[in-house]
Amino acid sequence: MEDIEKIISGDSRKFRPKKMTLEDIRNGCISLYGPSNTESEICVMNEEFRQAVDAVRGLPSKSITIFGSARTPESDPYYQQAVHISERAGRAGFITITGGGPGIMEAGNRGAFNAHVNSVGMTIKLPMEQVTSPYVTSEIPFYFFFTRKTAMRYGSRVFLFFPGGYGTLDELFESLTLKQTRKIDQVPFILVGREFWEPLDKFIKEQLVTRELIDPEDPDLYTITDNEDEIMNIIMSAPERSDDDR
Repeated sequence: MEDIEKIISGDSRKFRPKKMTLEDIRNGCISLYGPSNTESEICVMNEEFRQAVDAVRGLPSKSITIFGSARTPESDPYYQQAVHISERAGRAGFITITGGGPGIMEAGNRGAFNAHVNSVGMTIKLPMEQVTSPYVTSEIPFYFFFTRKTAMRYGSRVFLFFPGGYGTLDELFESLTLKQTRKIDQVPFILVGREFWEPLDKFIKEQLVTRELIDPEDPDLYTITDNEDEIMNIIMSAPERSDDDR
């Protein structure tokens, strides 16, 4: 933490501001509806959504969201690529939104931090402690996974999926379902890493399409690439979200 403080010395941005902590939200809902009450739980969900939407509405209209494994080490090429892409996007005026933790999330926040743009972390409370990346400049805390996932999609113009485990695959397929059914905007989905994603693409085409479980054009909902210039072209071509959309 001391090293990060040295890095940001002289930087006029506020470091990791919060509105309400999870405890603030929970205690406020309990004061209204009592402990161990269904209404209290619904209240917490609602307040998580409200705080996240308010925070995202206050951000610039150009943003990318990066998903990927929390276990990816700094030495991994995908970590380095996430830093490069986020930094290039930042220098082009795009902020980065991630889950705010380690691995690919840290890499995405790190690139945005290097570019001196807002680096948003939508953090989650887990049974085992998840430390917030030191490169996060705006933190939005969550207890529920589903509220967090919805918030991470809200307002972003491009989704980038790096290699990851169950959590990343869950985020990918839920987001693809929402795009397929037009419940979210038709924003670009970029799957970064041919070696990792092409076997899944093969399964989708040979099993899901062949068995007519999805439409033949549904694999066109995403782009698989390693090429950073191609990725940047997709990002730069994405339309900005208007105030009405936000």
